[in-house]
Amino acid sequence: MNTYVIRGVLVCGLIMLMTGCSHYYRVTDPGSGKTYYTTKIHEDKGGAVKIKDERTRSTVTLQSSQVKEISADEYEAETRGTPPIVIQPPVVTEPPVVQQMK
Repeated sequence: MNTYVIRGVLVCGLIMLMTGCSHYYRVTDPGSGKTYYTTKIHEDKGGAVKIKDERTRSTVTLQSSQVKEISADEYEAETRGTPPIVIQPPVVTEPPVVQQMK
């Protein structure tokens, strides 16, 4: 029984250690001004940066970028607090055409 308890404590400690070491980044594209939020940054050849944006869940590759490490609170506020943008269809404002009967 002691072996199972020790294993359980070690596994829980390892999980806590791994999640506690996360880094949060705000990546800005200076050309377009768009801002992306991620926890992982992959550098490609030629200085390009490849990230997965947590807001849109899309993979983005930027040739030029500004990367800043941010706090977990700021990361959570930016990625969880903004709902996706929904564009409504245009509203027709013309009155209906009435046909006169003869």
